Amino acid sequence: MSLDPLLAPFLKRQHVLVLDGALASELERRGADLADPLWSARLLIEQPALIRDVHRDYFRAGADVATSASYQASFAGFARRGLSDEEAEALLHLSVTLAREARDDFWADPANREGRLRPLVAASVGPYGATLADGSEYRGHYGLSETALMDFHRPRLAALLAAGPDLLACETLPCPSEARALARLLTEEFPDVRAWLSFSCCDEHHVSEGQPLADCLAELDDCTQLIAVGVNCTAPRHIPPLLQDARQATRKPLLVYPNSGEDYDTVHKCWHGTHDATAFADNARGWAAAGARLIGGCCRTGPTDIHAIAAWARAPHRLGA
Repeated sequence: MSLDPLLAPFLKRQHVLVLDGALASELERRGADLADPLWSARLLIEQPALIRDVHRDYFRAGADVATSASYQASFAGFARRGLSDEEAEALLHLSVTLAREARDDFWADPANREGRLRPLVAASVGPYGATLADGSEYRGHYGLSETALMDFHRPRLAALLAAGPDLLACETLPCPSEARALARLLTEEFPDVRAWLSFSCCDEHHVSEGQPLADCLAELDDCTQLIAVGVNCTAPRHIPPLLQDARQATRKPLLVYPNSGEDYDTVHKCWHGTHDATAFADNARGWAAAGARLIGGCCRTGPTDIHAIAAWARAPHRLGA
């Protein structure tokens, strides 16, 4: 496995590259109201400083990457709010700017540099289904062609990239057609851009639309601009067998950032169960031993989880010890 120059310094120095955790649930924990089709992107309009604060706290917790608040952001979604294309473009740009400002503020303090490399900023590219705000990102079956999906993603990629992220985070994709559309966009129209790409999965072997994860990843293996691939927004119990499948399907570094392990009640729109950051970090050690090189958290994880992962990720001991 060859490492892209963006990832190589991190992965040669430490066990894994530490991703950040959830943005939306952390914003809610701090009092934000996200009961809105725009979800966390609503705060790009109303409370951008709070987004910057969460990014900063993830860096302080040990994250090597901040993922921008653009998962739910799109021209179509902002248009439904009555915003013009120019206003939507400015908000997409702002999502990256907030993460970059948090990174630069963190890195400006020499005390934060001890044992660290300068963190990265990934611009989140959520799936088409996320903009529908109806759970389609966990079902797929959009009924759209790859060309239509390229047309949807093209302007938001351009707007995000204009703000200067280090890479794109194409995440929570439910189906191979959307992954192919994004890979084609990168290859044909954004040839100098790096990205990671991750699927949401419904069980131990399949992406949310139902295809085997291994088949989906194998299709992407020749896209050199995809510098890591894997799984996010998926139950932690599914991750070990998914990693086993992924290892057989791709030569690329593998990434995982699962949900906390709590269960979401779609009827009452709430979470059930308990969450233990120590247990999550222990699971992360197992994911690393199973082949994951980039590890973080998705829904309901927070800075405490990332701190626990970072504590062993940078420890000078043998992986899995």
